[in-house]
Amino acid sequence: MKKSCKVSVHQLQVGNFVRLPVAWKDHPFLFSSFHIKQAAQIELIKNLGIEHVIVDLERSETAPLNPEAVNPIKLPPSPEIHDLKNDMDLYKAEQIEVQKKLRRDIHKTEQNFTRSVAMMRSLISKLRNRPLNAVDDAKVLVHSMVEQLLTSDNLVLHLMSDAKQDESIYYHSLNVAILSMLIAKEMEWDRSEIELVGLSALFHDVGKLKVPPQILKKTTPWSAPELNFIKQHPLLGVDLLKLAENFPEAALPAITNHHEFLDGSGYPKGLKEAELDKMSQLLAVVNEYDSLCYPSNQGKARMPYAALGHLYKQYKTKLNQDYIGKMIKMLGIYPPGSVVELSSGQYAMVMSVNLQKLLCPKILVYDALVPKDQAPIVDLEVEGITIVRCLPPAALPEKVHEYLNPRERVSYYFGGDSRK
Repeated sequence: MKKSCKVSVHQLQVGNFVRLPVAWKDHPFLFSSFHIKQAAQIELIKNLGIEHVIVDLERSETAPLNPEAVNPIKLPPSPEIHDLKNDMDLYKAEQIEVQKKLRRDIHKTEQNFTRSVAMMRSLISKLRNRPLNAVDDAKVLVHSMVEQLLTSDNLVLHLMSDAKQDESIYYHSLNVAILSMLIAKEMEWDRSEIELVGLSALFHDVGKLKVPPQILKKTTPWSAPELNFIKQHPLLGVDLLKLAENFPEAALPAITNHHEFLDGSGYPKGLKEAELDKMSQLLAVVNEYDSLCYPSNQGKARMPYAALGHLYKQYKTKLNQDYIGKMIKMLGIYPPGSVVELSSGQYAMVMSVNLQKLLCPKILVYDALVPKDQAPIVDLEVEGITIVRCLPPAALPEKVHEYLNPRERVSYYFGGDSRK
């Protein structure tokens, strides 16, 4: 059976999945590929001045009419069709403006994120020789992020650009800090606690600076002595931070314990739940999530939705379930960075999640006939489209992968939604 065929516009039926051979700017539909849901859409297609369209037979709910059964007489557009076209043109124009606005929001957030990464790079480089300055810089960074967290009533979590391969410590630490502070806010911790967990997260992996790079970057399995050395990095980090007398004592336990599990199976001390404070337990959850998404062996990386599912199912005795549940609720079923297949049959990537409307993420949709820089970023709720399933990026056709540009390293940063 053929996957698609070229048919006359007079053969179209409700339920056909069509691709229009018209430039995106020359038709009133939001997409160039879509399911026909009502007869009025067929009339609109007939009045585009084209004779044929492509029907995707696999995605269609019904077959096109046989050529013998069609009436090729073209009727002038009715007033209702004319009004519908005007409404759709207006809506499409509005959506283009909305998308421009969202792109500006993402760009602004990206700039803030880039500045924060630069500050992370700077403070880590200062830590050995000027530890007091490094801690002061970190406090300024955390304070500014918490200020935005607590004063914005319409926070959006955006997907950021890829990390550079040799800078993963900065991106990982920043990601863990952002997610930890967001969860702490959702758990209604007070400001001082949110800032403390943010500070702990920024510095939680600095002990790895004392681990030889040739061990950290090994692509073959670590030997037992090497693994034991790596497992000391939380304690090495605390030793480094104790050189800075302005580092808060209350933020040190979470750094020591970010690899400890509730059942005593973690490291470096094998502590159990009763010995782990709430900041340690929160940092352990977020660190494990981000490490599942971006492990040292990138071949074992999980997509965000898969990492959340894995945490929920496999860490019931190891990690605080309240924090895992809050993170799942906060990120949504489809966190930013998820590659998805839609009920319309199209591929898309989740770009941002409004923390007040988790079930309605903003998604970037692949449409071969739409220029990449104008690719529709749509609200699922508004368009009446649902997500059918998540996909690993490797499962995407090459041209779709290039268009959507799924991130190897999923990083988040928050910004406001200017479309309130």
